[in-house]
Amino acid sequence: MNIEVLKSKIHRVKITQAELHYVGSVTIDEDLLEAANMIEGEKVQIVNVNNGERLETYTIKGERGSGMVCLNGPAARKAQVGDIVIIISYAHMDFEEAKSFEPSIIFPDANNKLL
Repeated sequence: MNIEVLKSKIHRVKITQAELHYVGSVTIDEDLLEAANMIEGEKVQIVNVNNGERLETYTIKGERGSGMVCLNGPAARKAQVGDIVIIISYAHMDFEEAKSFEPSIIFPDANNKLL
């Protein structure tokens, strides 16, 4: 049996931009993506701590070291610059494998930089 489990999480980052007139996605500083074991094009869930909005989209690499977290396209309506969000990805795996799987979870600072 396969189940879906937490694979990666970027916990509490600040939205730095919202670009409505852009093809949908979320642009994330490449340092954050790598630290969280995420890749460009990966499906993610974004949970907005400020307003409770939840959405699914995919990742785009942002400039390394920039701290960028930018919601693009229609997702830009779900958050405002300065909102705090949690970015989550999941993986499907065998039930027994999932018991010992360790997700990658990072806790950036207030400027979206790695601690």
